[in-house]
Amino acid sequence: MTSTAIQPGLSLHEAQALFSPEVTYLDTASAGLPPSTAAVALERALDTWRAGRATPQEYDSYVAQARKVFARLCGVPAGMVAVGSQTSVFAGMIAASLPRGAEVVAADCDFTSMLFPFLAQRGLRVRLVPLAEVAQAVRRRTRLVAVSAVQSADGAVADLDAIATAAADCGARTFVDATQSCGWQPLAAGRFDYVVCSAYKWLLCPRGTAFFTVRPERMAEITPVNAGWYAGHDVWASIYGGPLRLATTARRFDVSPAWLSWVGAVPALELLAQVGVETVGAHDVRLANRLRAGLGMPPGESAIVSVQGVPDARQRLARAGIQASVRANGLRVAFHLYNTDADVDATLDALVR
Repeated sequence: MTSTAIQPGLSLHEAQALFSPEVTYLDTASAGLPPSTAAVALERALDTWRAGRATPQEYDSYVAQARKVFARLCGVPAGMVAVGSQTSVFAGMIAASLPRGAEVVAADCDFTSMLFPFLAQRGLRVRLVPLAEVAQAVRRRTRLVAVSAVQSADGAVADLDAIATAAADCGARTFVDATQSCGWQPLAAGRFDYVVCSAYKWLLCPRGTAFFTVRPERMAEITPVNAGWYAGHDVWASIYGGPLRLATTARRFDVSPAWLSWVGAVPALELLAQVGVETVGAHDVRLANRLRAGLGMPPGESAIVSVQGVPDARQRLARAGIQASVRANGLRVAFHLYNTDADVDATLDALVR
């Protein structure tokens, strides 16, 4: 693998120079933009594939490096990190590992990749409650609390401290979806039993990349129902025949990777690591609060802003060359490291001025 590492101490301004969107892009909550380093890496990988010079083994180093950088971003050892393609795969694995009759507490408006795997699993008792009531809903009979750190629909931030404390007091496991938070909101993944993150949003990776962390003492509780050759102790000695010989680390939960996606993931993750999640988060939330202030809204703690009550809001932004999305009957605007004060001002001009 040719190193694509960004030099240490990269400033936010220097990072912004690696992006060149043709529109004002405020839709990271749907999909993040790749830095030029990721785009170039993908183009080179496509050329190699097109020329017939690519071999499957060559992609392993990209997966390993992405695993290592993600682990650093979340403050856990790489041995706690599994890789895959999407959130629902790992949520389904956890759901399938719960005993019949187990109670799962979840937020009622959460993204369905977190909800459907548990609702579809026969024999589970799923209690859906408002996000603000998740911690209070945990009780002695609760086996698992499953919640997104930040809600996709409106950017609401879960009280993970309260949820973790309530779960610990009741002996329940915690499962956090960091898809809408990891990349701008610092996360100590080791505090929770399981964490999943689809990396194509705030981590700026190609779609088809996802991470899953599991505490070592919880690994035995999870049945690796998706196990394949890539979950083997020795990957390239695990492609044929029995007996079962899975990795002893979280790699036992790996799902065979979409190779090219991981080529683009490495430089994207390294960029965020060099700028720093705290720096990115402070920038993102500051811009979000600048928009909130301009709209007469109180300040918040999320990089996502849900704007209600503005007729034809998305159409107004589209006419101004601004890309955002509509979720839960409101305009959803998301700010990330490539956005600037000028993007906020242009949004305000389109909506209210």
